[in-house]
Amino acid sequence: MHIDFVIPVNGSLIAGLKAYEKKAKKSCMDYGFHMVITKFDDIVSRDMEIMVKEKGINSFKFFLAYKGVLMVNDELLLEGLKRCKSLGALAMVHAENGDAVFEGQKRMIQLGITGPEGHALSRPPLLEGEATARAIRLAGFVNTPLYVVHVMSIDAMEEIAKARKSGQRVVGEPVVSGLALDDSGLWDSDFTTASKYVMSPPIRASGHGKALQDALSNGVLQLVGTDHCVFNSTQKASGIDDFRKIPNGVNGIEERMHLVWDLMVESGQISVTDYVRVTSTECARIFNIYPRKGAIIAGSDADIIILNPNSTFEINARSHHSRTDTNVYEGRRGKGKVEVTIAGGRVVWENNELKVVPGSGKYIEMAPFSYLFSGIDRADASYLSSLNAPVKRFKSTT
Repeated sequence: MHIDFVIPVNGSLIAGLKAYEKKAKKSCMDYGFHMVITKFDDIVSRDMEIMVKEKGINSFKFFLAYKGVLMVNDELLLEGLKRCKSLGALAMVHAENGDAVFEGQKRMIQLGITGPEGHALSRPPLLEGEATARAIRLAGFVNTPLYVVHVMSIDAMEEIAKARKSGQRVVGEPVVSGLALDDSGLWDSDFTTASKYVMSPPIRASGHGKALQDALSNGVLQLVGTDHCVFNSTQKASGIDDFRKIPNGVNGIEERMHLVWDLMVESGQISVTDYVRVTSTECARIFNIYPRKGAIIAGSDADIIILNPNSTFEINARSHHSRTDTNVYEGRRGKGKVEVTIAGGRVVWENNELKVVPGSGKYIEMAPFSYLFSGIDRADASYLSSLNAPVKRFKSTT
């Protein structure tokens, strides 16, 4: 199953959902939706309730980056967090300081740095750390769970670790590119090669990836996503003279299961059971579709992979199934290959052959109030009882 992000159409959640429902008609796999919030007013508040109560959407994403396009300010984020809490929906954040990134981009252009390396230099780890800390604190102020998407830096990871240690309900999601790659490709002399690595937050310098692996292995980070958002080399070339115009995104869906096994299990950093948890079960629990998904038990959907730990894989753009001509993992080899995929009890991948039926994928509704909301009401009650306010005062009479 895949959970995709619905972008509103002119700020309208209803129109955005209709557009993505149309896109999904040919889906070969089960799917669900997150919803992006780009503005907040009475109409959006009402539509959020419709999404949760009638459309099976239980998470909303807020961008703290992409100024002038998707970015929300703190006031809007607070309103969104409060609405998410009242609906039992999970708030998700893309955590980078968009105002500072905008300033960083101007700085790079002024320095004559217009290539893909300027992308990483304009949005350093401290801006991801700042936004992560701010989102965590505001979610703590509202007392609602928070999911930080594509954690790419030590700076952001440490803020999540601190919050979780204090007992706050914060989920940290690294993605395959952040675990497996470093930023050296952005400095490649060939633009096509360098531009394929442009994503946000950026792939970081050597050292961040290993720290994220360690955090995943010790439970500071909970599950591995993909942030799969691909563009071909022609599309990426729109920013050949200005890195700000390079569309952001890399591949990851097809490679995730293989690379997480090779990076984390084959290396001895996590167990086979942990592998199932970080790639499947925890996601199903967080989005409240467990045990229909994320489990192999009677009554579950029979979505199963058979992975051969002794089989090897090699990744390249010639053989992958994504409709793009580049791959950020080009030439990478490893151990642990998915040899059979079963979806809903049907074998859909075997002997390197895809056997899918367009339109066979089902829309999976996701109910609100996942396990992350357990105890939130008691915490609110405890907070109110601790205030010792309002104080009753006698008005003096003279």
